Amino acid sequence: MRDIKAKELLLKFKTGNCTEEELAVLESWYLEDKDMTPADLNSEVLAEVKARVWKTLPVHELPMGTVKLWRKIAAVAAVFICTLTALFFYQKKYTQPVNSDRAANIVPGGNKAILTLADGSTIALDDAVNGTLASQPGILITKNKDGQIIYSVSKENETGNAPVYNTVETPRGGQYQINLPDGTKVWLNAASSIKFPTSFEGDERKVELNGEGYFEVAKNKYKPFRVVSGRQVVEVLGTHFNINSYNDEEQIKTTLVEGRVSVAIGTETVILKPGQQAVANQKSIHVEAVNTDDVIAWKENSFVFNNEDLGSIMRKISRWYDVDVICPPELGKMTFGITVSRNKSIKQVLYNIEETGTVHFKIEGRRITVMP
Repeated sequence: MRDIKAKELLLKFKTGNCTEEELAVLESWYLEDKDMTPADLNSEVLAEVKARVWKTLPVHELPMGTVKLWRKIAAVAAVFICTLTALFFYQKKYTQPVNSDRAANIVPGGNKAILTLADGSTIALDDAVNGTLASQPGILITKNKDGQIIYSVSKENETGNAPVYNTVETPRGGQYQINLPDGTKVWLNAASSIKFPTSFEGDERKVELNGEGYFEVAKNKYKPFRVVSGRQVVEVLGTHFNINSYNDEEQIKTTLVEGRVSVAIGTETVILKPGQQAVANQKSIHVEAVNTDDVIAWKENSFVFNNEDLGSIMRKISRWYDVDVICPPELGKMTFGITVSRNKSIKQVLYNIEETGTVHFKIEGRRITVMP
């Protein structure tokens, strides 16, 4: 009941409808600082309270004998305002737990991935030493000094060995670069995977992508390169493009940086030009103009959020920092424009969002809760 009454009085206060008695009650509650939650306060409310306190003080001239009364009034006002100021800083501390030491142990992601060979054996690529990792019929798999995985076709493959399939998968908090057997370069973002043959036989080069990947496809006009992501198929001959196809996203987004690609879903196909993005759902595709630098900023280890909804932002943060996020739907629709390095701590990234003054974050272990 007390909480309900407090909310009612706060609402009346904000709208200027409090009686003198109700103002007195509010003042006593602020001074007690027990049942009023810090979330009920903000800088605007506190500034308004201060202004109203001074406004209620008498401004007309007083007789000489009223100096003591003035001092009393000034003392009461000073105590009241100091109390509110203290509450303001307490409220900022309470609603900005991102500054807590709990965020100190959440570090940015890095080069981490698992390679699964055709026989089911796995190799932790981040722990593997440079040099030869494995050999398969007609294929040598090596790790270079930059940590990239390179598939090299050997002369043995000229005997017509049937291709076998490998998979590279990044966890949350991981990313990796792979050089495919045809020379195509692939950058995998966090929580993503790519399945590909150890050699591209036949009349096409086909791979399967889940999550997000950036492709620099080696040119071969006689053998198109196809990327399958769910129901979507992207076909190119040689070009640079990005595909975002996470299972927890409602749409698959294919962005063309250089060259020309076709994007198909079902019976519908669109052709992209550089600077365009195909946005596909389960039934249709539409094309938008985008800033490609923003889209592929992750590849350069940056977060670039350009008028992006908070729900999407927090999903990206969740994948890169390997944290769980609770974001109420109504807050997830808010949009933000922020640029920050992915090498920064999660504390700094969240603080940059908090600086807008519209949302706050609570960190408990590896769980982040978004709050108004």
